Amino acid sequence: MSLSALSVLVVEDHGFQRRMALRLLAELGIARLHEAGDGVSALRLLRALPQAPDVVVVDLDMPGMDGIEFIDHLAHEHLARSVLVASALDAALLHTVQTMARACGLHVLEAVPKPLTRAKLAQALAGLDQAVAADADEDPGEISPDSARAALDSGDIQPWFQPQVELGNGRVIGVEALARWRRGDGRVVMPQHFMPVLEELQLLDTLTERILAGACTWKRQWERQGLRLKLSVNVPATALDDAGAADRYQRIVRAAGVEPGEVVLELTESSLIADAARGLGVLARLRLKGFGLSIDDFGTGWSSLSQLSQVPFTELKIDQEFVAGAAHQPRQRAVVEASLDLARKLGLDAVAEGVETVEDWQMLADLGCAIAQGRLIGDAVPGAELPALLGRWRRPEH
Repeated sequence: MSLSALSVLVVEDHGFQRRMALRLLAELGIARLHEAGDGVSALRLLRALPQAPDVVVVDLDMPGMDGIEFIDHLAHEHLARSVLVASALDAALLHTVQTMARACGLHVLEAVPKPLTRAKLAQALAGLDQAVAADADEDPGEISPDSARAALDSGDIQPWFQPQVELGNGRVIGVEALARWRRGDGRVVMPQHFMPVLEELQLLDTLTERILAGACTWKRQWERQGLRLKLSVNVPATALDDAGAADRYQRIVRAAGVEPGEVVLELTESSLIADAARGLGVLARLRLKGFGLSIDDFGTGWSSLSQLSQVPFTELKIDQEFVAGAAHQPRQRAVVEASLDLARKLGLDAVAEGVETVEDWQMLADLGCAIAQGRLIGDAVPGAELPALLGRWRRPEH
């Protein structure tokens, strides 16, 4: 979408700054412009418009309804497609508001510090196409329980694999198996769209066992091609209630010719804190059988250090929420640094998820992180495509 095709609403209580923003946007070729001097009048205007604007540019520090409350209304009433925060406020507060807006389902463009310039606005708006296209590709529409069950039964939900590499030398040491549903038309449905449906059907344990079995089969096939990789597989919270889970997982991996010591089972932090004590026996038995145990999405579940010390983890995964962009966000970087320090003191391997840029990579290397995964290295791919992906990564330019 070209800039000239955009529709933009500017919400700014300061008259001169509002007029300046409108002028700069017009100079960028944007003709469909709307304006409002406060949040209340902006909401009234948005509710009356026949079509939601592509972008709402909003200041945070406004009298009456402030920008944060206004953004909350935008998200819950679906009154805009994207939001661009323009403010002279503290960078940490701007980042917090951006995170809030994303959590509410809004596209969030890069915040623009005041004073506004044409170059700043052009750069921020340039990210709109990519954000909208990514969402359009990922939206599968409504998924019915029957279609999700049929996909699981027919084997249409398969493990795809994302590489994990050592930061010190770039060597690929493992892969994480991630569930993907490839539909008959070739479109790929991401797990956030079908996992809640399978959870309602109480089929997450069935999915986990099939992903584990499929991933181990691929692991053995890669070994015949000379690729020896550690395998990480996600395990649902319901497994902690199942006294037989450890025995079943052991049978599944050995049936494929894989030893438990070559497999790391990942549990999200939030699944553990619900009732850590209930699953300690299951977790202990998994470790006894040789499986590695990883605490996934670390930092998102607000767990206590006492809970961490009770569980026999071997690995800590730092969530992409903290890693991506941390090179330019001091508070995110501080969380990453503290997580790495904790991993070292607990004797755990540390894996950083969500590494998207060379800056992220360099920051993690500077902080002493051992292992990384993310789009910079490669997105998840089907098992048959993994050797080619690893071959591209191993080229000298990396």
